[in-house]
Amino acid sequence: MATYNGEKYIFEQLNSIIHQLSKDDEIIISDDSSNDKTIDIIKSFKDNRILLIENQKFGNPIFNFENAIKNATGDIIVLSDQDDIWEGNKIEVVKESFAGKDMNKPILNLYNGILIDDNNSIINDDLFNFLKLKKGLIYNIIKNRIIGCNMTFNRRLLDFAMPFPKNIHMHDMWLGNIGYIFGEVNFINKKVIKYRRHSNNYTNYKNTLMKKFLIRYYLIKNLLVRYIRHINIKNKIYK
Repeated sequence: MATYNGEKYIFEQLNSIIHQLSKDDEIIISDDSSNDKTIDIIKSFKDNRILLIENQKFGNPIFNFENAIKNATGDIIVLSDQDDIWEGNKIEVVKESFAGKDMNKPILNLYNGILIDDNNSIINDDLFNFLKLKKGLIYNIIKNRIIGCNMTFNRRLLDFAMPFPKNIHMHDMWLGNIGYIFGEVNFINKKVIKYRRHSNNYTNYKNTLMKKFLIRYYLIKNLLVRYIRHINIKNKIYK
């Protein structure tokens, strides 16, 4: 979880997560120098499964998320926004979706959910339909439909995704397309999250045509660089 001034919703979100964790699970929170009560609320849980990384100065959710991810130790990494709500069976569904999978292969799963507003009222009862989610690398480069809040992946994916390039638009777009190129992307049609849309959402803005072009230019460029790097590493191994 990446946090910044999330005092309004973070208690409800953490409370929805922590009650379904096992003793071996962990919550990694990277905080980008919040100046409200976010830190106090996190610490009020007094749970040793929470690792809070304070006083970060990224000024950017992409690298705040990267910091949280690189401090995670588990084999399965579940991204979480600070203002959503997890259904009580989310961890169970996540574990089931990875059962029997080859964990030596990069795997990225996206889960369904419902869309809510500031007051927890339902805006749309099917997140997949709302996002117009479709499989395919080209489709998601042209019009990204991938969001991080319903994303889970195995540790193997990080061998290809990390470190994040400095000029990518968003971490979820990057991770999703890395999944398409190097591994597999699966849609799990189970509603395990209440995804909140409100006026302070980071992604709630419009890009100019030039900005949209540059976003895709840098995405494609970085994906090619990462692919070539992987091929070179692979060739060295087999030589």
